[in-house]
Amino acid sequence: MRKQMDVRRESEATPTKNRTEVARPSDREVVVTRTVNAPARLVFEAWTQAELFRRWWVPKSYGLNLLSCEMDVRVGGQYRLVFRHEESTMEFFGTYLEVTPHSRLVWTNEEGDSGATVTTVTFEESAGKTLLVVHDLYPSKEAVDSGSAGAMPEAFDQLDELLASLASSAETK
Repeated sequence: MRKQMDVRRESEATPTKNRTEVARPSDREVVVTRTVNAPARLVFEAWTQAELFRRWWVPKSYGLNLLSCEMDVRVGGQYRLVFRHEESTMEFFGTYLEVTPHSRLVWTNEEGDSGATVTTVTFEESAGKTLLVVHDLYPSKEAVDSGSAGAMPEAFDQLDELLASLASSAETK
C-alpha cells in the first residue's frame, strides 16, 4: 500500500457513503478524517481484532491479498501484515505505543528504510456514530510522498460496509 497516490482533499459523499477528508498540515504529516455509522466500541474492535481488520483494511482495487494479519494490541505488542501482489510479498509491521480502548490507538510503522512513521487513531463517538481521525507523522517529507494516504477513502468505505454488516447481524441475534 506504499504506492505513490494523489492525495485527494475528500472523497465524494453519497447518501450511503460518508465523506473522507485527507489533509497535509505539514511536510511530515497526513491527517485522514471520517465519520462512520457505528459506535466507538464496534469501530475500535474493527481496528484491533485481526479477523475484522483483515476484512476492510486492504483496498480491493489494489489487487493485494492479505496473507497474514497478526495483531497483539497492547502497549509494547506488535503487528505484522503480509501481502501478496502478483509474484512478490511485502510486509508492514510495527509496535503499539498506546492502547486506550474505544478512544485511541498509537503505533509505529517500521518497514521503511527512512525511519518509523507514527500513526495515531482517535475514535470520538457522538449520537451512535464515530469520528475517526488518523494522524500519520512521517520521518521525512519523502516518506510522506511515498505513503498510502490515498488508499484510506476506499479502505474506509470497506470499513463502513463491514460495520453495517456487523450491526445488521447483531440486530438479527
